[in-house]
Amino acid sequence: MTKTSKLASAIGGSADDTEATFYEALQTGDLERLMGCWADDDEVICIHPSGPRLVGLGAIRSAFEAMLGNGSLRVQAQAVRKVVSMGSAVHSVRERIEVLTNEGLVEAFALATNVYHKTAQGWRMVAHHASPGMEDEIQEINLATQVFH
Repeated sequence: MTKTSKLASAIGGSADDTEATFYEALQTGDLERLMGCWADDDEVICIHPSGPRLVGLGAIRSAFEAMLGNGSLRVQAQAVRKVVSMGSAVHSVRERIEVLTNEGLVEAFALATNVYHKTAQGWRMVAHHASPGMEDEIQEINLATQVFH
């Protein structure tokens, strides 16, 4: 069993657990733990803000390896919305990202969709798609539909 496989088997039993592990791995700069969150599938997909579509574990690993090359990333998932069925879960999150620039520490935001499937190894990420966000997007639009009885 590879190191990544051993770490993947240690992830908890829900999509929430996998998501928590994913963001913790970003914050600690733990590439192996981060990759353990992904499904072992050739068709997994990752799209970072303004980036290309990365398909497959090799491409995804390379991108995160480059991102974590200077250490951890301060990324926190906030305002999580979930749609869960028996074998899949879709989480829409607002990512709050702290970025160190020449002017000091600044906050950036991204809107991300994380898709999880329940596999033989447990809940694993199959897609992560993040788009640039803005601080003033803190509000969300939620128009409830009217149901007449």
